[in-house]
Amino acid sequence: MRERRRFIRHPICYPLEYEYAPKKTAERTKTINVSKGGLLFLSKHRLQTGKIIILKLPIRENVVKVRAKVAHIEQDEEDSRLYNIGVSFYRYSDAFRVKLVEQIYLIDEYRLLRSVQLGHDVSFKQASAEWIKRYAKRFAKLYW
Repeated sequence: MRERRRFIRHPICYPLEYEYAPKKTAERTKTINVSKGGLLFLSKHRLQTGKIIILKLPIRENVVKVRAKVAHIEQDEEDSRLYNIGVSFYRYSDAFRVKLVEQIYLIDEYRLLRSVQLGHDVSFKQASAEWIKRYAKRFAKLYW
């Protein structure tokens, strides 16, 4: 099988909802991985390659919406009722929004880990400052 990837993929699982216009399809699902150029998610529906979809990424009380183009579809190896949908971001600004969402999820995971390590709740603000100091340069090199 020929390698199609142009960018390093980062495995990360966070909630995702998408809208697919032709059939008024909407589904809540989760990401599998994300890269500079797009992301991979699970779906119950087989989408059409080349179509534009709207991704909705919940982040706290907000929802970040981005446009993406369906790049490839494969049946999931673990559950044949599901499909792995690979999308490419429609614009650079869409990729940037997803990168910000990913960083927020990673910082929140870091906050939970530090809370367990220290034995008390760590604020999101404190975790953000630590995470940026420790990991931001390395994280940026992976994608940009």
